[in-house]
Amino acid sequence: MSDLASQCGALRDGMGYCDLSGRTQIELTGEDRSKVLHGLCTNDINRLTSGDGSEAFLTNVQGKTTGYVNVFCREASLVIDTAPGLAGEIIPALDRYVIREDVKLVDRTNDWAEVLVSGSQASGLLASHFVGSMPDSRIGISDGTIAHVQVQLRCLPYTSPECFFLCCDLSHRSSIVAWLRQTDAIECDQEAVNVARIEMGIPIYGQDVTVDNLPQELARDELAISFTKGCYLGQETVARIDALGHVNRRLLGLKFSGETVPPPGTGIAVDGKQVAEITSSCFSPRLEAPLALAFVRQGSSKPGTILQCPLGEAEVVDLPMR
Repeated sequence: MSDLASQCGALRDGMGYCDLSGRTQIELTGEDRSKVLHGLCTNDINRLTSGDGSEAFLTNVQGKTTGYVNVFCREASLVIDTAPGLAGEIIPALDRYVIREDVKLVDRTNDWAEVLVSGSQASGLLASHFVGSMPDSRIGISDGTIAHVQVQLRCLPYTSPECFFLCCDLSHRSSIVAWLRQTDAIECDQEAVNVARIEMGIPIYGQDVTVDNLPQELARDELAISFTKGCYLGQETVARIDALGHVNRRLLGLKFSGETVPPPGTGIAVDGKQVAEITSSCFSPRLEAPLALAFVRQGSSKPGTILQCPLGEAEVVDLPMR
């Protein structure tokens, strides 16, 4: 396996892959599947047609986030894809609001494998080997085959703008990995994937996002929140914040001038007042500097703002990195 810099470069500017099996996958079937999920999250699920996808926040009655998910629309089902270990929380949270609706929620985490393929050359490789139509939207899904294996080809900008997840039956995972090893793709480890997703500004539920957060604090309003869809659980809170025009903190990037990577949970104080708290961090070979995701308080959140801390200067930066 190549070094971290080479792996991160492949995931961004070349072609890298990593087996990410174990991510939470929940399949919703039944005639009312869209209606149910639409009423329990921040985005407009009813507008999705087969092949479409979207980001969304699951919310509780107080408007706090109980999940940050990607939703993929297949011909006969919806698929929720998110960070590992969350099916035991998400399924009961959704199911409690199902009364007579025709919807079934099935945990597919241990049934389906997921292999990430990312980088500027990834779409070319997949287009030349995928028997089916390539997804044609920022977040989308197509069913077809690769290397004679039935797969869901999911387009999802997770570690680069051109990033895909090959989802297949768990029993066929080794066949997909074996096929990738025969290509020019570089095998990458979890550390490289983590660096790349931080550079993309992608939060992980349970680490960067918790039930203590309001959806707008994640700075993904245009991607994950519909302000025109009508009523859903927690909608009043989300709409009230939109009317006020801002939240008190937002998840942003921080680039550090020192060499020490600050661990998650590190607070940054200015004049004795905490103005930021780190949620994810890494050393970015691209920047040759530590990079973090952090909740930064209003008033200190403008890109280019320099925060002084014991670890050195921390500069607020726009993510995803260009």
